[in-house]
Amino acid sequence: MAESLPLQVRYLGQRDYREIWQAMMDFTRDRTDDTSDELWLLEHAPVFTQGQAGKAEHLLFPGDIPVVQSDRGGQVTYHGPGQLIAYPLLNLRRLNIGVRDLVTMIEQTIVALLEHYAIAASPKPDAPGVYVDGAKIASLGLRVRRSCSFHGLSLNVSLDLSPFSRINPCGYQGLQMTRMADFLQEVPTMAQVAEQLVDQFVRKSGHKACTMPAVLPGFRGDAVNSLTE
Repeated sequence: MAESLPLQVRYLGQRDYREIWQAMMDFTRDRTDDTSDELWLLEHAPVFTQGQAGKAEHLLFPGDIPVVQSDRGGQVTYHGPGQLIAYPLLNLRRLNIGVRDLVTMIEQTIVALLEHYAIAASPKPDAPGVYVDGAKIASLGLRVRRSCSFHGLSLNVSLDLSPFSRINPCGYQGLQMTRMADFLQEVPTMAQVAEQLVDQFVRKSGHKACTMPAVLPGFRGDAVNSLTE
């Protein structure tokens, strides 16, 4: 893997899922071999997202939470405030890694982040994501186009877990979800968790991080509650 490739990091606050999804597709479509990789960190308003292979049977009773059919991998999951979303927009060919390598890198990043907070976690070989005592604390859903990745991971920090009872999370009936707040007396801020994620991610990927403005070129949503505030 190449060393010290630039990684532009954007702290985007809370954003609508559909708008960020469109921004990721636009970025991936327009990028060239010289475009720097980016890592977008944010939260989403409450939403259920179905992956490409998602089955309607795993949506039990979504109620008033919108459901979005997405082009990422995986089944159905929930996003909401208090959950850290990280979207690594990477040129895998330039990094000389495959999709399985990327999944492993993301899982190891989350495991190292949680270890920093004295939470013992691990991935499962047959079910992508990161788990604590059998309960899922982080989910993965990726898409690769022209050897470039988009979509990414969600880490449960302090969000309300009750919406997960309205679905079979990630397509698994009865899968228990958990969050960092369940294991810590003092829950770190979203900004602190985001900064730790960046630190661990660059250690695993060989990038050199550089913080960029929160505004995305051509992005319609101007208002942003920065994770760094």
